[in-house]
Amino acid sequence: MRFDILTLFPRMFSSPFQESILGKAIEKGHLDIRIINIRDFATDRHQVVDDTPYGGGQGMVMKVEPIARVIDSIKSQNPSGWTVYLTPQGKPFNQEIARALSSRPHVVLLCGRYEGVDERVRELFADEEISIGDYVLTGGELAAMVVIDAVSRLLPGVLGSDRSAEEDSFFHSLLEYPQYTRPSNFRENCVPEILLSGNHSAISLWRRREALKRTWVRRPDLLAKANLTDEDKKLLEEIVQENATADCEIQIEDKEALKK
Repeated sequence: MRFDILTLFPRMFSSPFQESILGKAIEKGHLDIRIINIRDFATDRHQVVDDTPYGGGQGMVMKVEPIARVIDSIKSQNPSGWTVYLTPQGKPFNQEIARALSSRPHVVLLCGRYEGVDERVRELFADEEISIGDYVLTGGELAAMVVIDAVSRLLPGVLGSDRSAEEDSFFHSLLEYPQYTRPSNFRENCVPEILLSGNHSAISLWRRREALKRTWVRRPDLLAKANLTDEDKKLLEEIVQENATADCEIQIEDKEALKK
């Protein structure tokens, strides 16, 4: 898969894509990441890429012409390249969007700066607008790194095992089950015995139950989108009932404490 990153600060990407899983994926040819400096497509002597906004106001706005030249150049070689503008006004990035992007062979990521881009960039060139959260960054570069990391790990061969991505949080609209490793006892806090049993079917059931429980406690909104089996629904009923029983016991204990 190929990513083209359009940015005013190309050196920001020099280290992140040389390390860890992404660095290995690039070495193995699973990923092709190209960093393109938008200033190289400015035609004036000073390579100006921004200007004051019409109508007045604070800050500067990225000009449409240099961005248009970059995208025209890319599309002349590959018309199917999918252009994503990274902006706080975009739709919230999630695992579903990451999965959709991973099916595209070529994604162009436009990193905004200053007060954003000329509106005509959005209208003429952006196929999609994405935000990585309800907050404002100094630019889209960090957002581009997040998107590439999330999308790349879904590509075949990038992770050590393709099942690793399938078991991640959000892959099936559920949070991941708890994970443990050695030692089995740390400061009297022990690994659940079931994980030490060697009973793989029992471990698989425990993990599914814990994933459902963690999702129900922390992100119940995800359950509405999850493809739950009849067994999952039964487990959820047990989890809800256990929680209701625990709440009743706490209330009883509180009442007893007040009587003393």
